[in-house]
Amino acid sequence: MKTLYMVRHAKSSWKHDVIDHQRPLKGRGKRDGKLVSNTLKNQVPPPEKIISSDATRALTTANYFKDAFEIADTDFTTDHNLYDFSGQNAMHIIKNLDDSLGRVMIVGHNHAFTSIANMLGNKYIDNVPTCGFVMIEFKENSWSEITTGKTVKTLFPRDLKE
Repeated sequence: MKTLYMVRHAKSSWKHDVIDHQRPLKGRGKRDGKLVSNTLKNQVPPPEKIISSDATRALTTANYFKDAFEIADTDFTTDHNLYDFSGQNAMHIIKNLDDSLGRVMIVGHNHAFTSIANMLGNKYIDNVPTCGFVMIEFKENSWSEITTGKTVKTLFPRDLKE
């Protein structure tokens, strides 16, 4: 059995004069990153590995989850191919994960993550919001063989606010 955790990066700031890849999180994004990661650490088993887009906003978000789940540096990597908006590169990463890993978290971008959540999961999600979390379980034993799994959990920042 394989379990995929997907996290869309938290809310980013457009205030800074930087290229898209270097956009930082805004205050709300930082607060949401802490809130969602600290809530999830008590609700789901920790991932065995976290792979993040190398874009600043995604990497900063991924670090909240790394800290909350106490993931070792050796189990935390970046992959420029997750700086992907269509989903093709992200799917390639998922399908080529090491089969020794049972639970993997990827941190990246929309529209890729909403597309993948709807393609691989069994629950339609209109939009994975910033700092949104989606958990999908698969019966297959090989990442390369996963098709449609079961969307077991979603957690969005709005679920945690009144």
